[in-house]
Amino acid sequence: MESLICSDFRRKIGSTALLNSFLLLAEAVVYFSVMVTLFRFRQRIGLGVFVCALGVMHFLETYLASVFYVALPFGMVSPGSAVLFSGKLVMLLLLYMKEDAATVRQPIYGLLFGNALMIGLVLLLRLHVIAALPDGRLPDIGFIDEMGWLMVWGTTLLFVDAILIILLYEKLGRYLRKAQFARILISVACVLTFDQAGFFTALHFVAGAPIAVFFGGWFAKMAAALIFSTMLVAYLKWFEERQVAAPRGLTDIFETLTYRERYEALVEHVGRDGLTGLLHRGRFDADGEAAVQDSLRTARPLSLLIIDVDHFKSINDRFGHAEGDKVLKAVAILLTEAASAEDQVFRIGGEEFAILSSRPHSVARLFGESIRYAVKASAATSRFELTVSAGVSSVSETTRCLADLFALADQRLYKAKSTGRDRVVGEPGGHEADAAVAWTKSAQI
Repeated sequence: MESLICSDFRRKIGSTALLNSFLLLAEAVVYFSVMVTLFRFRQRIGLGVFVCALGVMHFLETYLASVFYVALPFGMVSPGSAVLFSGKLVMLLLLYMKEDAATVRQPIYGLLFGNALMIGLVLLLRLHVIAALPDGRLPDIGFIDEMGWLMVWGTTLLFVDAILIILLYEKLGRYLRKAQFARILISVACVLTFDQAGFFTALHFVAGAPIAVFFGGWFAKMAAALIFSTMLVAYLKWFEERQVAAPRGLTDIFETLTYRERYEALVEHVGRDGLTGLLHRGRFDADGEAAVQDSLRTARPLSLLIIDVDHFKSINDRFGHAEGDKVLKAVAILLTEAASAEDQVFRIGGEEFAILSSRPHSVARLFGESIRYAVKASAATSRFELTVSAGVSSVSETTRCLADLFALADQRLYKAKSTGRDRVVGEPGGHEADAAVAWTKSAQI
């Protein structure tokens, strides 16, 4: 009988923990959905709506973090800390990513000074002679004191958290620039760990929170970091257009910390084709010559592929220029996906593209063939029956500058076009490949 009672009790606890987990997830989804909706329409309704909503939630976060806890399988958790505060930190990161440092500091400073003002006013309010309500109730000044100091401490931590998450996000950009999800998740998880330790310390001394609150809250915040990071990446991918925000001055620590990456992002953006996002002809001339000279100096292979969309004019004539632009974007995406991390992809003319590849000549020809097949098989271009032609050349004793390399690849592209299109022309294991190998060996000697 006793075992049955214990079993029933455990089932109730398990079902309660499962319900609490589901509710916390629902709260995170609701919070994120409403906040990003306000952020998404910032151009229409103003960014102030988003910032005010962020600030209004601060009191509820602190109140819930001090008195409201629910049981989960891994410990006691407060929705204010695990959901609302974690969500606020992610919203600040979103604000920084899509606006600039001058904007993200505004809600942080506003919360900090607002809470300091609240403490000052409470100190004055304590001097009043308080009149009791008809039912005899009196205000709980002690609760206001406790909440006020917790809010100041929490906002101070938030100020530090905002600096740390920007620092970490920028630092990780050097290593994880193409892995946005990992970059966001690591930044959020590390800063939430720091914040959990800092806020629990105050909560323990002010409200007597047990150590179980720390571990339960930490596990919950790690889960929140994963959930919010997933939703943020999905939002950025599906709803936010790519923008490059230039810094507006080194007026505070945020600007100082982020100036370099934003400047480099702006420079990178300037060197790109407006339609496809690929590097443009000016970058090809500069980067290509540097790559050829580096190949000559280090004896590392370097090949150039010039790729041209076959019968592109007929696509514009039959379907219109808007569809033609979509085709060019689709080809650009295919080339980018096919290229390795060391390759550089350029748009050098209307429907003409170039790839500088660190592959030897024979491998570069096979690379060109794989691109040709990928274009023919792509669902994005299948209705146009799209094909491409390519010419391939490699650095050798006879091609010791970009002009020579380009002229040879262009000559072979013309040959591919004149002999039927939908083909790749290089030197099929002949004298150029042999000359390149011999030249590489002699250079190494």
